[in-house]
Amino acid sequence: MTDASACAATHDGRSAPPLPPDADARRLASLGYTSEFRRDMSPWANFSLGFTYLSPVVGVYTLFAASLATAGPPMIWSFLVAGVGQLLVALVFGEVVAQYPVAGGVYPWSRRLWGRKWGWMTGWVYLVALMSTIAAVSYGAGPYVAALLGVEPSTATTVWCALGLLLLATVVNLGGTKVLSAAAVFGFTAELLGALAVGGWLLVTHRHHGLGVVLDRFGAAEGGSYTDAFLAAGLIAVFLYFGFEACGDVAEEVPDPGRQIPRAMRRTIYVGGSAAIGVSLALVTAIPDIGAVVSGAETDPVAAVLHDAFGATGARVVIGVVLLSFLSCVLSLQAAASRLTYSFARDRMIVGSRLLATVSDRLRVPPYALLLAAALPGVIIVSASALSGGALTKIISFSSIGIYLAFQMVVLAALRARLRGWRPDGEYRLGRWGLPVTIGALVYGVAAIVTICWGRTPDAAWYDNYLVLLTAVVVLATGGLYLVAARPHLRGDAPSGDALAGSPAAD
Repeated sequence: MTDASACAATHDGRSAPPLPPDADARRLASLGYTSEFRRDMSPWANFSLGFTYLSPVVGVYTLFAASLATAGPPMIWSFLVAGVGQLLVALVFGEVVAQYPVAGGVYPWSRRLWGRKWGWMTGWVYLVALMSTIAAVSYGAGPYVAALLGVEPSTATTVWCALGLLLLATVVNLGGTKVLSAAAVFGFTAELLGALAVGGWLLVTHRHHGLGVVLDRFGAAEGGSYTDAFLAAGLIAVFLYFGFEACGDVAEEVPDPGRQIPRAMRRTIYVGGSAAIGVSLALVTAIPDIGAVVSGAETDPVAAVLHDAFGATGARVVIGVVLLSFLSCVLSLQAAASRLTYSFARDRMIVGSRLLATVSDRLRVPPYALLLAAALPGVIIVSASALSGGALTKIISFSSIGIYLAFQMVVLAALRARLRGWRPDGEYRLGRWGLPVTIGALVYGVAAIVTICWGRTPDAAWYDNYLVLLTAVVVLATGGLYLVAARPHLRGDAPSGDALAGSPAAD
């Protein structure tokens, strides 16, 4: 489906006209809310927020070496598989956010499509996963901060650098929506131009292989199942293709959100995915000895390529651009997590609701929700580095499965509602494509979750081999027990389950 064919339309197929600002307020009031935010985020900034959250540079530079060592250059094809799958999810989300342009994203969407319990569990899973993702990106930036500062990389320096980056992102986010918008646009521009410049330079001046290299395994998975190796290496693509939902998390800060946000979501997938594939292809063709990476003799091919191509000074400049991408990504993640926390708290669904639902009169951001989105990731960074070897991969794996679980809870809710007669009435609709797209999104998401959970280290202890699955079960069980014991879903009177006319409001 092309961007043009998927654009927002009215029932007679014509493009919907832009809504005036007062119409946005009336639309939100009809959904049961009065916003405390300012609609200071332009469509361009909204797209930039999703792009920097998805961040092709962060996704590629964090897991490129591990994925290449696991499956060789064909791991690049996983970007196409995950990109198509997540585009289907983005199309489903576009319909939902157009009908429910409310801050918080997946929580209010699930609540309106299914009901209070389902909405609460979706929000719980997504909130935990977001906090873990913030920790993963901050931790992944640690070695690059150390390299830029000329500090010997170690677990301790990585942790301190990660915490410093987290603190800086929090300070910027506390500046307000305009500051966040400016930072997102700047981050997008720097990341895209940096990716194009680095990728172009490597392809033109330091290409050691032809494009056919993407079909050569270089001995990867020799003596074992290559399919299993390819799926394991696909974590790089699975980790990359979320971020588009952040465009909807700030729906109350964007003018005409029903038209602008679905468009920003799709563009995030198109542009971010293309940039990630380009960067990966440039790096693969620039590595002189891919076999050494696959065998484990070369453990940091990215740093080696950058040093060879740009020299010591040039490599530091490139690393500086990479760090801007990491910072922009953490900024966007924190913004999404704080808006979800605020949305949860506004409906009195979380402990400390009164404080977490507070919005600064001057800056119009939820400061306590933002501080929570700094404190919890900081705890995860310190704990994971102390308790587990391979902390980064473990954090990323759980982050991915948590976000994919939350996504599929929304998709399943949309499918259930559609099968029961829901017909989206927002500015963006899939029409007759709605049912097959939703089914396709669900099939892809379930397959991705199984792939992430699958234990692939049989020599490790069973609890380490299935740590990602066990962690996901613990998060679900904890949320379920709290839901049964404390019954948070019965607090407040926010609308729920109203996608279907006549459906029960409180389940």
